[in-house]
Amino acid sequence: MKIALINHGCAKNLVDSELMLGALDKEGYEITLNENEADIVIINTCSFIHDAEKESVDSILQMINLGKKVIVTGCLPQKHKEELKNAIPEIDAMLGATTPAKIVEIIKNLTKDKHNSLIQDYPKFEYPENIKRQQITVGASSYIKIGDGCNYECGYCIIPKLRGKYVSRPIENIVKEAQELADKGVTEIVLIAQDTSSYGIDLYGKQALPSLLKELNNIENLSWIRIMYTYPTQITDELINAIAELDKVVKYIDIPLQHSHPRVLKSMKRPVMDYEKLIEKLRRKIPNVTIRTSLIVGYPGESEEEFEHLYNFVKKVKFDRMGAFEYSREKNTYSDSLKPQISAKVKHERYKKIMELQKGISLENNKKYIGKVLNCIVEGYTDDGSAILRSEHDAPEVDGLVYTVTRNTIVPGDIEKVKITNADEYDLYGEII
Repeated sequence: MKIALINHGCAKNLVDSELMLGALDKEGYEITLNENEADIVIINTCSFIHDAEKESVDSILQMINLGKKVIVTGCLPQKHKEELKNAIPEIDAMLGATTPAKIVEIIKNLTKDKHNSLIQDYPKFEYPENIKRQQITVGASSYIKIGDGCNYECGYCIIPKLRGKYVSRPIENIVKEAQELADKGVTEIVLIAQDTSSYGIDLYGKQALPSLLKELNNIENLSWIRIMYTYPTQITDELINAIAELDKVVKYIDIPLQHSHPRVLKSMKRPVMDYEKLIEKLRRKIPNVTIRTSLIVGYPGESEEEFEHLYNFVKKVKFDRMGAFEYSREKNTYSDSLKPQISAKVKHERYKKIMELQKGISLENNKKYIGKVLNCIVEGYTDDGSAILRSEHDAPEVDGLVYTVTRNTIVPGDIEKVKITNADEYDLYGEII
């Protein structure tokens, strides 16, 4: 009996998938990367927005049509348990979003032809610390989940209902995992959670991310430590100092701000604070820092003037990296019942306008690197033999790349010095020195 897994969604979901595969491997199950030769296919789903749900459902139907036994895991069954089973009765089993190690129990029951679902009514993430992740993608960098769940209740977000309250992992367990990854040849670890900056409050009674960074900084064969998904009110002086002072912590901070207008932020149930002041402080305290954010356009009730406020904020602040999303209406969120809902046409126009602005800002930012030497991590090669690298100013999968031609053999995971010779809106070009 061979088992395959299809993963949908974010990096946090990827770690859950790798934990499920680790649990199955520990029990001696045969795992294949090719779902066509599998008897059972696990589909780890995303339910953050409607498009992600559709992609997950398409995978489920495709595998059922191929005659596979299908187990649906993650956020989709957590959110739509009864509806999913009624809509697609061919699903053989379901597992919720918070207990990845219970995939073993699901499989054991499945082989006894016993349909089963394990979905917590009151979700609380249970990280299986005794399981080694079976990595789907092995490369220069690897994600480490330092916590899961969320204590905030943003107006547009379903995640707290699907994943429960924030649960941190102990520092020593994270450090042990990071050391094991470094021993395998991983050069960069990327710390992830629904909100990394709240790490440790539930375990230690205070923010413990600075302490975790100090411990990780001591791992000799690790080169870079990157932090994603921080929350604006948790950007403490202690955290800023840790990022600035620890040599392995890349000078990169990801703060999804979502909007700039006080009324919209209040309606989003987000912090109403002076974001310009926060960004100015980060740039002052952390030399050469790269700041990434993500924004939502077309939130219910967003007026033309409020969108212009956001547009002018982006124009003034000049984020180094930025992503924008059109608001997605989700059932059981606060914003679902807000009026007026913005039309799809207006949302898309606002999205195009703000991304066009950012395109110019990004080009301007990238051009400042021409003539400079950047530390870059080797990712691999293109089909024509060019080397693909990524600078310390860019996170894997979401930011740009560095392309260079080299006659020398370079090894994925190595850190090389690259002199930048050219730039476009998102990528850099240069030569290894």
